[in-house]
Amino acid sequence: MARALGAQAPLSVQIGSDASLRKHGFEGHNNLSFHRRSWNSTSLELKKRNVQLKYQNEVVCMSVQQASKKKVAVQPLELENAKEPPLNLYKPKEPYTATIVSVERLVGPKAPGETCHIVIDHGGNVPYWEGQSYGIIPPGENPKKPGSPQNVRLYSIASTRYGDSFDGKTASLCVRRAVYYDPETGKEDPSKSGVCSNFLCDAKPGDKIQITGPSGKIMLLPEDNPNATHIMIATGTGVAPFRGYLRRLFMESVPNYHFGGLAWLFLGVANTDSLLYDDEFTNYLREHPDNFRYDKALSREHKSKKGGKMYVQDKIEEYSDEIFKLLDGGAHIYFCGLKGMMPGIQDTLKRVAEERGESWDAKLSQLKKNKQWHVEVY
Repeated sequence: MARALGAQAPLSVQIGSDASLRKHGFEGHNNLSFHRRSWNSTSLELKKRNVQLKYQNEVVCMSVQQASKKKVAVQPLELENAKEPPLNLYKPKEPYTATIVSVERLVGPKAPGETCHIVIDHGGNVPYWEGQSYGIIPPGENPKKPGSPQNVRLYSIASTRYGDSFDGKTASLCVRRAVYYDPETGKEDPSKSGVCSNFLCDAKPGDKIQITGPSGKIMLLPEDNPNATHIMIATGTGVAPFRGYLRRLFMESVPNYHFGGLAWLFLGVANTDSLLYDDEFTNYLREHPDNFRYDKALSREHKSKKGGKMYVQDKIEEYSDEIFKLLDGGAHIYFCGLKGMMPGIQDTLKRVAEERGESWDAKLSQLKKNKQWHVEVY
């Protein structure tokens, strides 16, 4: 399961209409960030490559940085009414045909590899909850089963149930392009590239895409206690579900859900250029300092206390006493990313537990029993 512009929130805006900006809570803020450039909203110049006319409604899809503590109105609020998460509304034999809205590169030039933020229009027909995944069926036939379609690939959804346009009609994915480099020549071998990730990263607005799902319950954001603590551990594109959580907690105005607890994000990536949605997270840190903490582990730039590369487990160890106290107090902890992240994290937690005179196996068993432990790796 894979999971990428500077973490800006796409907003659907009627062409030439300042009213729509006011409706979404941006009134009085004329300086907007659009594709990493500063613009004045009263004289916003929309260049052709940054404008997407959506169907016949003349709607511009543009990235607008959240600039105010005032939250964004969302709709339809009927999406709050379901008592259970939607599951497998569309299956591999009968997928839903959705439409690509936009594909944007998320990482800088010095990042190893390419990660994209992909917005998909599902027309409100494939609703989901934060923490769920979509299945994607790339075009072409299955090489192992000639005549059959490709297998489904699962991707964690990187948006809230209302999507990046806040209208309940889109879903976003955070996808790293999978490529293969020959160990002998050091050159890329296109014949071994990831089929689905390359299809998604190469997609153009208007392209059709086959989706299944939604699926998954383990990573759902518990909302029974609005003052709960949520500790989120991500590597790379594993940040996808957490981006959805944080938009719901801090960006959107949901009448019946007002978060007053603590959300703490640990994000591990290679370097500064590899950071995903960093502008968005930094904004939450500035506007909600009592409710949000954000720690980064940049393996190629930071050093651990032992002098080696800084990985996310080293950050966890740095704050281990505090993390264990929060877990003892009922905090939820989430892990999402490559499965290779878990052994190192588990070893760190076990060592810390033993140093505290605790049995990690017993503690982990209790966390799982209390439904405080949430893991999704791929």
